[in-house]
Amino acid sequence: MDFAVIISSLLSGLLGAMGFGGGSVLIIYLTSFLSLPQKQAQGINLVFFIPIALLSVIMYSRQKIINFKEILPVIIPALMGAFAGFMLLNFIPGEIAGKLFGGLLVLMGIRQIFIKY
Repeated sequence: MDFAVIISSLLSGLLGAMGFGGGSVLIIYLTSFLSLPQKQAQGINLVFFIPIALLSVIMYSRQKIINFKEILPVIIPALMGAFAGFMLLNFIPGEIAGKLFGGLLVLMGIRQIFIKY
């Protein structure tokens, strides 16, 4: 197995479990280093994070960090948004999806630099 695959997978899992969006690392690796199309990278990312998300939910739940009563009202709208996003992606070319993803990362990065905690 390629060393870069191991490192990107480790970083993606680590950041994903911490809630930092490890999928960003994985998608960047898949598109930049493996030259996969944006949409394929996004699909792989989703499958990759199912076990990571499940393990993280279990671990956070054991530590009483997740308040499920607060989460319940947003689950249905979030699922509806995920479905709408998937449907919308069928009409957006991969190149544009990649540019949107990159732009979102830049905006999130700028916000993180200037946000006060």
